Amino acid sequence: MVNLSHMFFGNTGPKHTFSASCLFLVLFIQVTVVGAQEVEKGVSRKLALYRKSVLSKVNYALELDIPKEKAKEIMARETVTFDLAENKQPLQLDFKEDKAKLLKLHVNGRAMPVVHSNEHIVVDAEHLKQGTNRIGLEFQAGESALNRNADYLYALFVPDRARTVFPCFDQPDIKATYDLTLKVAADWKAMANAPVKAVTELGGRKTYQFETSDTLSTYLFSFVAGNFKETNGMVSSMKTDFLYRETDSAKIKYSMNDIFKIHTDALKYFEQWTTIPYPFKKFGFAAIPDFQFGGMEHVGVVHYKASSLFLDGTATKDQLNSRNNLIAHETAHMWFGDLVTMDWFSDVWMKEVFANFMADKSTAGNTGKDAFDLKFLVDHVPAAYGVDRTQGANPIRQDLDNLKDAGTLYGNIIYHKAPIMMQQLERLMGKDKFQQGVREYLKKFANSNASWPDLISILDKYADADLQQWNKVWVNESGRPVIDYHIEKKGDKIEKFMVKQRPEYGQDRIWPQLFELTLYYAGRSKEVTVNLNAGEVEVKALQGMAVPDFVLFNSSGQGYGVWPVDRAMFNRLQGMDKALHRASAYVSLYENMLNGRSVKPLELLDLLAGCISKEKEELNLKLITGYIGTIYWEFISGQERTGIYKLLEEKIWKAMLAQQQPNHRKLLFKTYQDVFLSKQAMDKLYAVWKKQEAPQNVKLSEDDYTSLAFALALREGHEPGILKAQLGRISNADRKTRFEFIMPAVSSDLAERDAFFARLEQRSNRSKEANVSTALYYLHHPLRQQTSLKYLQKSLDLLEEIQATGDIFFPQNWLQPILGYYQDKQAAEIVNGFLTAHPDYNSKLKAKLLQAADNLFRARKLLNGL
Repeated sequence: MVNLSHMFFGNTGPKHTFSASCLFLVLFIQVTVVGAQEVEKGVSRKLALYRKSVLSKVNYALELDIPKEKAKEIMARETVTFDLAENKQPLQLDFKEDKAKLLKLHVNGRAMPVVHSNEHIVVDAEHLKQGTNRIGLEFQAGESALNRNADYLYALFVPDRARTVFPCFDQPDIKATYDLTLKVAADWKAMANAPVKAVTELGGRKTYQFETSDTLSTYLFSFVAGNFKETNGMVSSMKTDFLYRETDSAKIKYSMNDIFKIHTDALKYFEQWTTIPYPFKKFGFAAIPDFQFGGMEHVGVVHYKASSLFLDGTATKDQLNSRNNLIAHETAHMWFGDLVTMDWFSDVWMKEVFANFMADKSTAGNTGKDAFDLKFLVDHVPAAYGVDRTQGANPIRQDLDNLKDAGTLYGNIIYHKAPIMMQQLERLMGKDKFQQGVREYLKKFANSNASWPDLISILDKYADADLQQWNKVWVNESGRPVIDYHIEKKGDKIEKFMVKQRPEYGQDRIWPQLFELTLYYAGRSKEVTVNLNAGEVEVKALQGMAVPDFVLFNSSGQGYGVWPVDRAMFNRLQGMDKALHRASAYVSLYENMLNGRSVKPLELLDLLAGCISKEKEELNLKLITGYIGTIYWEFISGQERTGIYKLLEEKIWKAMLAQQQPNHRKLLFKTYQDVFLSKQAMDKLYAVWKKQEAPQNVKLSEDDYTSLAFALALREGHEPGILKAQLGRISNADRKTRFEFIMPAVSSDLAERDAFFARLEQRSNRSKEANVSTALYYLHHPLRQQTSLKYLQKSLDLLEEIQATGDIFFPQNWLQPILGYYQDKQAAEIVNGFLTAHPDYNSKLKAKLLQAADNLFRARKLLNGL
């Protein structure tokens, strides 16, 4: 083990002392400016640009002494080494913590008083020099991004949370190497970005010393430590470590080989597609209980949500596809995000679009084209529409003045609209030219940083079309087009077929795109490609063809917009032989319903309910059962619901019995569980839960019985003790902890629910984002809204605090489960009242609020014509 004392503090030079005048200056600096540079909270773009211009060759030597007891503080030592091009201004080192936690500071071997102002350690220029500098610190580590649990922790620093744990230059374009040492309990295991260099044990403690890491942005630096199991395997040609806490032997046996194989397949695909071998020295991953995201692409120590990796024999096709996508997504990040990193988080979407788009491409070879297009459509289009149809819609590329607001940039636009955009770009350029351009981009900016203009400039060299103009509407503006058409006939032939587009809202503009439409006739169909590159185009390929029975727009699923639907299609949905065509039709019907054209909610609910016994494609069944639940709870009135619930329950149960595949049956069972209201249904489901005997050919896991227990507990008249009994059935400690957290939100006791919500006002009770979101869904379930309405105002009041503290990383994970199912006037008044009372509210948070409230506002219009 290396003796780190000289690395942290040095032993040369006289001890520095301050005069009274210097002390006054320091105090003045803390509240105003340093030299010509403001000291403001967060990491401003101005500060980032300056530091990038003067800093290079950054290294962090960091030692953390992590007690086994969660309540005890983590003591740390650090040396930050860097080259400085010029020392004309004070240097700001980011540390978003209490100054009292900073114990000692040395700059180039000299002890200094700590100057800490607005989340920054300020080092005056006179103590620095051109060339190599060293800043040594002793401090108590911050913990807000260390996710400490009873017997494990994990570091999650995206986008700017490294500075909440240790002093650093927390911006993506100052890449650094890391020399990490962790001191942990002897029975703990640890993993970090780099391979283990040495492990020693002494006095019941274990010290992990890791090799110097690859060059990484601060948000990609990470480690995991705690009571984990470890397994080893091969990912491609690399020996790979995997840490996990799962205890269900069936899940472990069913999943372990597949987890390593999916990683291997994805890694080999990206190596071949990019022509760049895996670019880092280590590949490893950890499964984290109740992880905030599906995964996070830390080099050498990828974090995954454990429940997404560990599946069992009851897993649906959607769950298996999601796991494949998740692993391919995080593996793609090794090239797109980790090797080449955006220079500022305004381009965070770049790494996410490539990860999602390339993950999709990596699985294309395992399916036919129609199956791939179906999966792409179902995965991305509904989610993108869910934001882009709202008044809070944001462009793919957004401005960002300060990294403290970076969390507000994330959402379904960058995760789902951006891949659709990228698919259109690939079609526009051609696959080969697109690939050539991306390869050039990766090689040019390897181990460095780049922006979207850097990439689009490279791609523009390979494209025939004007990408700059295309880029303006697709990337820099929000919204989607509304498409309409008309046919001029001559007898029974098409004389002219015109397609036109207009913006759903906002200024006039066009979305250049390629899409397919299919003309349906009795016993046959004809698909053609349309180049919609103007406000109105004529599809000349259709001239002279027979007038169709109906037209299906976007039949390939690759277009983007609100597509027209022909009512003649309604009775022939199941006559479409391609699952892809049916999926596109389902999506268009739902979007038109929300826009108040072509079909009303109750009519569409009846139409979709009539399809569930006949639909044989699992992804389509998942799509339409989701729509059924949403329409049922959000877009029909309580009176309408009362009039149809028994009939709907009967249709769903009969459809379940009519389906032959276990996964189809399971989807319909879960839909029945979601919508049931009758005493008969209650008794039927209670018997399933009580005896743990699922309907024939339906496979239910422990997690499924848990959600069933929650569904029963929401209904009045349920058997008492369901939740306590289900808690007793859970053996895994992490899942038991999750259940105990959610239980009060589902309780039939209003006082318990009130107390639960009151606890959410404390930041410490919001530390598990996934658990909080699930609990909020139950707290605000439509069956509980008469008593939960009173929580809305306080929930909105907490939003700014939650965004600032970062305990709920995605603001929509707070807002969506709160607002997502309301439809009444009072809820809309609370939201509108909040917006009126805060005219200067943070614009990005206001957008998130408008996104989450969109269904509420649409429900008011659809139900009442308001």
